[in-house]
Amino acid sequence: MPEPVLIPSSTQPRRRVSRGWIGWFSLAWFGIWMAQLTPIQLLLPAQVTVVLDLDPADWIRNVVAFGVVSGIAGICAVVAYPLTGALSDRTTSAFGRRRPWIVAGGAVFAVSLILLGRQQSIVGVAVFWPLTLIGFCMMTAALTAVISDQVPVLQRGTVSGWMAAPQPVGVLLGVGVVVGLGLSQQQGYLLVAVVLLIAAIGFVVRMPDAVLDRSDRPRASLRAFVRGFWISPRRYPDFGWTLASRVLVNIGNALTTTLLLYFLMFGLHLASGPASTMLVVVTAIYSIASMAASLIVGRWSDRAGRRKRYVVITAILQSAAGLILIIAPALPTVIIAGILCGFGFGAFLAVDQALATEVLPAAESRGKDLGIMNIAYAIPQAFAPLAGAGLVVLAGGFWLLFVAVVIFAGAGALALLPVRKVL
Repeated sequence: MPEPVLIPSSTQPRRRVSRGWIGWFSLAWFGIWMAQLTPIQLLLPAQVTVVLDLDPADWIRNVVAFGVVSGIAGICAVVAYPLTGALSDRTTSAFGRRRPWIVAGGAVFAVSLILLGRQQSIVGVAVFWPLTLIGFCMMTAALTAVISDQVPVLQRGTVSGWMAAPQPVGVLLGVGVVVGLGLSQQQGYLLVAVVLLIAAIGFVVRMPDAVLDRSDRPRASLRAFVRGFWISPRRYPDFGWTLASRVLVNIGNALTTTLLLYFLMFGLHLASGPASTMLVVVTAIYSIASMAASLIVGRWSDRAGRRKRYVVITAILQSAAGLILIIAPALPTVIIAGILCGFGFGAFLAVDQALATEVLPAAESRGKDLGIMNIAYAIPQAFAPLAGAGLVVLAGGFWLLFVAVVIFAGAGALALLPVRKVL
């Protein structure tokens, strides 16, 4: 393990991180994405259906039940993200500020996944899925803060691209292995938990993590600590607009992806088998486009020294994906929408993460502030299934769902225009 060094919490990184550092960092995120998204996409919805003894064909009831469990977890994430980020800002452990939270979060994440796989009641699922997401928040709040701690500004697009690129690969491999090998519920959860730990251990051991001197730790009363979780959009407008943009774009993406299987089955009237096959095809296309975009566009933004224009363009691409599904809902347009949405969201994840690190109010509270920013990822994923099902029921079809995609993604692009600190 690298020798820890005492440094002030406000020190800004100047030295470029190595390819090895980026590789270990990306591998850790591969395990994280697989462990979080495989349950969301496959294991958890199926488990909710089984424990409630629901008819799989009654997709509205299934989505609502899954949405309630997911919503409980989302509320936990709202608290866990900024709280653990703030605590990591103030951690004076000899092992560094971020490493203890990565390790603790990974342990909570993995153990909760394993225990979740053993649950046979909705109460058990409603307890252990939120605990799983708390572990995810603890781990990722610290890891995203590492970017601000150690990566210089003109390398952050590239590094954020390598953070985003493993997401589609992780979920595709996770779902593919569970389905391909015919793993049971318990085996599936155990698999992703083990992959999570194996993938993260290299970065945890090899990461240089500065030790915060006790004299440099921000002094604050409990009242001031709690008040610190409110960041005034008037005082810090760039942070506010960036957060708003991130929330809006993520809602648009979540509405597109979480109900895709149901759109194929009940919107395009495909049988269950062909719909599942088409879902795999579209997911693969989405994954390839997303991975390529996150790596390429993240590097472009570093070279150009500009972020905002790329984030706006990627948000518009996702809005366009919803628009073509309104105009011509058919299998060919689903594939086109998958390409647009995948490329747009992959690029958005990379560049927006880099942009977010440049609009933080203060260097010494970067963990807490990025934790607040990361809420924008957890909330849409948690509430999109329930909200999307409501839109489908309200309209008697899927067209209103895609109208919402166009509106939210388009509004996300517009919300970023007032940002002044980042070009």
